[in-house]
Amino acid sequence: MTTKYRIYIDETGNSSIKSARSANERFLSLTGIIISLPHVQATMHPQMEELKVRHFGSHPDDPVILHRKDILKKKRRFDTLRNLSAEDAFNQDLLAHLRDWEYSVITVCIDKKAHLETHETSQMDPYHYCLAVLLERFYHWLNRKGVRGDVMAEARGGKEDMRLKEEFRRLWENGTQYIEQGMFQSLLTSRELKVRSKSANIAGLQLADLIAHPSRSEILQEQGLLGRELSAFALQIVEILMDKYDRNGKEFI
Repeated sequence: MTTKYRIYIDETGNSSIKSARSANERFLSLTGIIISLPHVQATMHPQMEELKVRHFGSHPDDPVILHRKDILKKKRRFDTLRNLSAEDAFNQDLLAHLRDWEYSVITVCIDKKAHLETHETSQMDPYHYCLAVLLERFYHWLNRKGVRGDVMAEARGGKEDMRLKEEFRRLWENGTQYIEQGMFQSLLTSRELKVRSKSANIAGLQLADLIAHPSRSEILQEQGLLGRELSAFALQIVEILMDKYDRNGKEFI
């Protein structure tokens, strides 16, 4: 039986085209983490749960969900990180896992301001535009490996999730400018986009959440658009990502 792969998708930034000219909300990125489902089941999920038990007392009935913003702010279940030694111990354990887990990364970052100025008439939803590019890259990854896979994204809200599922079905059925009709169907095992909330405790989505922001920041810094220095911890994550990016795994559009 051929090993199945899944790409877990997380967004960073505001997808609204109305905020395209806002300096703080100009950029949107989608990061996809490609992992084999056997690796998730046998290695990543149990090791991630052990990490959460060791550092935050996670319990199966009330699991800790790794969420970058809460970790940085040391809020809720992460208040133990206010202790510097506890924070350092967690950071080192997390970095070790980020190095050791087997996954590939694709990040697509869009300049909504430039997109708006270039596509004034169509004004395609920036999230949907990034999704199409990300799926193209995922298709080529699957094709090179000779494997098949499916797609899971973090829930964004009722109407947005419905629109996103509809857009995914449209892409699956019709292809894109660069992926002909029927090509997605040959390698993507489902015409349905899987959507799960943070509370579902999906290891792949939590990994995508941890990686998405540093990946976007690195791309913007590369383009001279970040406007600040990356933190020391973010730089360590970026260094790991250099070995995890799929070939042509970063794209600024």
